[in-house]
Amino acid sequence: MKLSEMREKTVEELKQFIVDSKKQLLDARIKKSMHKLENTAEISKTKRLVAQAKTVIKEKEIEVKNA
Repeated sequence: MKLSEMREKTVEELKQFIVDSKKQLLDARIKKSMHKLENTAEISKTKRLVAQAKTVIKEKEIEVKNA
């Protein structure tokens, strides 16, 4: 998901995206520990997406407070 797509979503959708992404991250870490993960870059990409989603949520909360 791109950052522009994240900004179009609601806060609730973003929170659900974070929960789903963290589950994927856990699965990827488990696969990595068992040496079954083919693409290890998936872990860092998922972590980056979670951070971006959290940033967008914070931006939306600040926007609502200032409005």
